[in-house]
Amino acid sequence: MTHDPRRWPRGWATPAGLMCLVLAVLLLNGCATPLQTRDLLRDPPDEMPRQVELDQTPFHPQERYQCGPAALATVLGARGLMVHPDDLVDEVYLPERQGSLQTEMLASARARGFVAYVIEAHMETLLKEVAAGQPVLVFQNLGLNAFPYWHYAVVIGFDLDAEEIILRSGTIRRHVTPMPVFERTWRRGNYWAFVVQPPGQLPATARPLPWLRAANALEATGQLDTAATAYKTAARHWPEHPVAWIGLGNTLYALEDHTGAEQAFRQLIQTDPEAHAAWNNLAHVLHARGCGTQALEAVTCALRMAPDEPHYQRTRETVKASPNTPTGNDTCLPALCPIDHPHSGRYPD
Repeated sequence: MTHDPRRWPRGWATPAGLMCLVLAVLLLNGCATPLQTRDLLRDPPDEMPRQVELDQTPFHPQERYQCGPAALATVLGARGLMVHPDDLVDEVYLPERQGSLQTEMLASARARGFVAYVIEAHMETLLKEVAAGQPVLVFQNLGLNAFPYWHYAVVIGFDLDAEEIILRSGTIRRHVTPMPVFERTWRRGNYWAFVVQPPGQLPATARPLPWLRAANALEATGQLDTAATAYKTAARHWPEHPVAWIGLGNTLYALEDHTGAEQAFRQLIQTDPEAHAAWNNLAHVLHARGCGTQALEAVTCALRMAPDEPHYQRTRETVKASPNTPTGNDTCLPALCPIDHPHSGRYPD
């Protein structure tokens, strides 16, 4: 059946009219330079090089709809783990969606012993990672918000003078695109991007909470050795951050490294004697080591600071139910509560 264009009702949205509308929106979208790009080009950081290209980054041309596996294989390969996109399809590709979800992309990187670190949603952050030698996997919408075309690619370079971004993208090994165009597509993907990082090495733009969230994701999925290393890295760089020590202690406890776990909790107590969560967790470790008296001291201290915390009450019940004694050559160091020893300020390491 065909339609005579002359017979469309007045005010009807004709196919030609809709196409003109879409083209108009695209042209309007292309006129203004996005704010982040404008600010970056106007005042780039002094330490940022003008041009960078990580030309040794592997390239995996994508199969139909499978940009996720191809992009993930690219960043894994840049970290020395050579994997073919076909080996990742079952992990990250959802046929019914004809694409990959971000959660699966992150989980696949974690399963291979890496920290999947989601970077700050900012062009400057993205370029700083690339300048530090780190390809960045980005999520783009190459269409419009109303008509999305989702895509994963890998940023491998930039040229501030030419105002260009260089990507491994789709079937194109070296896709060069204007920075404003790239930012618009990235912005429509909510500025989402991540790097694949060894757990003992922070990204160039690392911040405590995002790194600790990434470490916690490793811990939650059973990647305990990798998580412990990531927490150690955090504790080394941000020793004032309590979550780093709590996470490290908890992970080492799960790995049955009771000595290491005790050291982590005591280190936090050294820094913050009123960290009642550390006192509670220290009680668990001391109890596991057979130090029943000291475990009871520790959990009692936690309860004096937070008397309504049910977890601490259960810890005390557990400790009192089975007051262990140390075995072998274990030495049970005292747990001096700051409430009883306000001027001591230091606890045995």
